[in-house]
Amino acid sequence: MGSVDQATTGGLLQRYDEALARDPIAALGLIRQWMREDWRSLFAELREHRPIFVTPAFTVVTRFADVLEVLSHEEVFSVRAFGPRLDAALGAPFMLGRDATPMNWREKGLMRVMLEPGDAGRVRELTGRLADDLLDVAEPHGRIDAIDELFRPVALGVCAGYFGIPGPDQQTLSRWTQAIVADGFANYLADPQIQAASVEAGTELVAYLRGRLAALRARDELPDDVFGRLVGSRLPDGVGMTDDRILVNMAGLALGFVESAPGAMAGAVEQLLLRPHVLAQALEVAGDTERFEQYVWEALRFNPFFKLIPRICEQDHVLAAGTPRAALIPAGTFVLTAPASAMFDADVVPEPEEFRPNRPRHHRLFFGSGHHACLGMHVAGPVIGEAVRRLLLRPGVRLLPPPEGEIEYRLGIFPGRFALELGTGEREG
Repeated sequence: MGSVDQATTGGLLQRYDEALARDPIAALGLIRQWMREDWRSLFAELREHRPIFVTPAFTVVTRFADVLEVLSHEEVFSVRAFGPRLDAALGAPFMLGRDATPMNWREKGLMRVMLEPGDAGRVRELTGRLADDLLDVAEPHGRIDAIDELFRPVALGVCAGYFGIPGPDQQTLSRWTQAIVADGFANYLADPQIQAASVEAGTELVAYLRGRLAALRARDELPDDVFGRLVGSRLPDGVGMTDDRILVNMAGLALGFVESAPGAMAGAVEQLLLRPHVLAQALEVAGDTERFEQYVWEALRFNPFFKLIPRICEQDHVLAAGTPRAALIPAGTFVLTAPASAMFDADVVPEPEEFRPNRPRHHRLFFGSGHHACLGMHVAGPVIGEAVRRLLLRPGVRLLPPPEGEIEYRLGIFPGRFALELGTGEREG
């Protein structure tokens, strides 16, 4: 969203109601369009007038407390909305698609051990080195496509240097992850072509990882990356992972990171550049990464990557019970929780339209919440923050006039292009 103006209630619900009376399919098309192009205005209306918004195809949940209720009740609101598609792509059950099962608890716990929070400094240093090298190449040209020339290569470089997944090449790994994520998280209409592309990409990705696994098994000394740690782990019988489980979980790391990290980087940079006075404040504290990243996270609140998180209601449930907005969610309902809306709920987030870098951590829902909160947030956070910092420390970084300077998205979710102007000269900081 290329504006810092406050979201306004512009009669979107009235237009939806009128369209619904004539053509329900067209009315749903309007909602999907507004979710892509005018989500803040749509969510502002929904929070005020229909916080639990029921449509013929899905229900949208927009208030902070209600979003948390859905995400924290995995026995009622399951990941069956996307789990089977990820399973189909990877050819085996994936723990992200399982709710509170022994496999999920065991493998999630093991992966958290492998993604050691103490690696944050190492990952930050790797990110900074990758970003500076890419910026050195782009700077003489005076412009950069921040997605394909900086953010995505940084994410893929971290995937190679820290996860241990370099891909046959970066372009192929990116293509695989986009195809699988597109089906799992954006193919709401179950387009068979998107599903087929996901299965094909998943088959290729797992085959590639199987080759990497064999190569690691043949080495005398394993690398100190996540893949090497998994292969070399010595755990009690019944606790460790089989080779097939290693492959699926390594694939899951790439799927959860390669596209979401560049999307978050782009959203934060855009919002900071739209606020020159805020950017100046952020750069004053850029030598302190913790303080600088407070600005990054607050900027990201105004344009988060995951605006919606899908769930399936497995049994009848009264959401927001005891409040005036209480509503029965029937079993089988496709539910879209809206963390992007929840972070603007004034009942929880004071004066949400104001940019406040010191907001408490629990007001941020970028990494989800509840049972399926991002297990790698401790290392993903430094990657996002450091890539943004290294870019904004360069002189003369500016947004280009729209539409050229706006973030372009593929399939409504993947960052496709984000052209920025770069100055020349010595970097700051």
